[in-house]
Amino acid sequence: MADLVQGLAFFYGNITREEAEDHLKQGGLSDGLYLLRQSRNYLGGYALSVAFSRQCYHYTIEKELNETYAIAGGKSHRTPADVIDYHAQESDGLICLLKKPCKRPRGVQPKVGAFEDIKEELIRLYVKQTWKLQGAALDQAIISQRPQLEKLIATTAHEKMPWFHGTITRDDSEPRLLSAPQTNGKFLIRQRDASGSFALCLLHNGQVMHYRIDKDKTGKLSIPDGKKFDTLWQLVEHYSYKPDGLLRVLTEPCPRPDGRPTIPSNHPMRLATGGILSRIKSYSFPKPGHKKIRTTTSSAQASNSNPYATRPKLSTTEAMPMDTEVYESPYADPDELRSTTVDRKDLYLEDGELGSGNFGTVLKGIYNMRKNQKPVAVKILKNEENNVAVKEEMLREAQVMQQLDNPYIVRMIGICKAENLMLVMELAELGPLHKFLQKNKHISTKNITELVHQVSMGMKYLEEHNFVHRDLAARNVLLVTQHYAKISDFGLSKALTEEENYYKSQGHGKWPVKWYAPECMNFLKFSCKSDVWSFGVLMWEAFSYGQKPYKGMKGNEVIQMIENGGRMDAPLNCPSEMYNLMKKCWTYKPEERPGFSVVEPKLRDYYYDISH
Repeated sequence: MADLVQGLAFFYGNITREEAEDHLKQGGLSDGLYLLRQSRNYLGGYALSVAFSRQCYHYTIEKELNETYAIAGGKSHRTPADVIDYHAQESDGLICLLKKPCKRPRGVQPKVGAFEDIKEELIRLYVKQTWKLQGAALDQAIISQRPQLEKLIATTAHEKMPWFHGTITRDDSEPRLLSAPQTNGKFLIRQRDASGSFALCLLHNGQVMHYRIDKDKTGKLSIPDGKKFDTLWQLVEHYSYKPDGLLRVLTEPCPRPDGRPTIPSNHPMRLATGGILSRIKSYSFPKPGHKKIRTTTSSAQASNSNPYATRPKLSTTEAMPMDTEVYESPYADPDELRSTTVDRKDLYLEDGELGSGNFGTVLKGIYNMRKNQKPVAVKILKNEENNVAVKEEMLREAQVMQQLDNPYIVRMIGICKAENLMLVMELAELGPLHKFLQKNKHISTKNITELVHQVSMGMKYLEEHNFVHRDLAARNVLLVTQHYAKISDFGLSKALTEEENYYKSQGHGKWPVKWYAPECMNFLKFSCKSDVWSFGVLMWEAFSYGQKPYKGMKGNEVIQMIENGGRMDAPLNCPSEMYNLMKKCWTYKPEERPGFSVVEPKLRDYYYDISH
């Protein structure tokens, strides 16, 4: 969404109300002249500035809980641009119709606020330090969870600012502000209590003035009778350019006594009217356990009393994949897994099946490692006839899985040769995607898009490493949590050589025809492009909440339908953008079909769009 708004010629970015009025005056102040700017009060919100009768009027466009946008009391719309289009036809509470956009001068880009300027680095540092991730895992985490990370960073950014002094008393704050230099407008913010109440302490003519900052039931922050803000840094930004009820504007942040350096007043990372940001590279992020992070045990407890303790979880119900211990590779610690063989005496199997198939069953187990224990899924071969081919097929699957290392692919921990041949793998407790969605019809489109995007990231990894899955379907996507999906079942997978871009089967088998591309059935050819076709069917399954594709049709009927140019209709209430992407995945000729390098960014953009 942010990218779409950035492209609007009448969007000015992070400018003040006064700057907006200056632009409208330069544009002639004709009735209905308007511009759009970023809200400096509400996260993800915007402000509409309109000229009428030589005056300027301002309206807040808030982002609502259901991911829509609306002027307070007005109709909801999917995007801020849709709000503009609507009010060009209907005034509906505005002072007049929107008639003419006040476009930015040629070559002028939307103004970027100080927080947006350092947001990328803040996110990267947060993920790196909180979840101890680096390299590809760090990049995957940021790509898949950017909307949640942006919100988290925005609402906790004050903890990294030199003006935020934490939980100190009124008496403790005054000596800090009265220490040299005694600059008028010198300020700090302290936390008053655990309920989220703060205080702004401001130096004015040698005296320290204290202003209470309250948090209302919706989480908005405000000085009594003042404007309301979503974050403390927005509040500070506002009072840095106008007093608006204070005795004076905020000018100089009072540094914390821990000696962390602040940056020069002319540094671009400072706010335009009174720099408030510190050098973030010198800052060590709060360890898990601060008020926006919750943990169930300490790290010491985790290693002794609770082997399954997960990483810190957000205070929201929307846990990130990085919260789980299966996000990192089990091969990350060489002391734990030196070989791919699991000793039977270290493996405990629990009662109750997780799943079953022609190969046998999958049970939940506990793997006793050197330092801790790991919950695992154990695929047990039931080969009563001692069929060599069946055993070799399972070993081939293990060989493929051992080569793969990606957060969105089920990782194999090892092979256990005991009473039966066993494949020991990561555990994804919520089971197959289609069954989960069948039982949870309340899951939002945003949540489904998030999971499908993660699958596309795993498939993009396979494409980059020249692997063909050949059995991609919702039944073979397992959920670690409601917000974390992993691709599984590599029994049909093939690794391609550098010289070839497809695998040719020697003959038809017991194939999942409804998921297969035309070239698979007609020419026995399998490639990353045929996996893309299957991915389109998987998307259809996901957005239909686990329904069977081509319901009521036989395999040969499906083949005939596709050859005649037919495709499945869109699932009920499926977003048009997602159905259009499915149809692109179902392009008949593989050379014209997009690869996962194209599909994944399209899903990512749509996911970010509905998350902002």
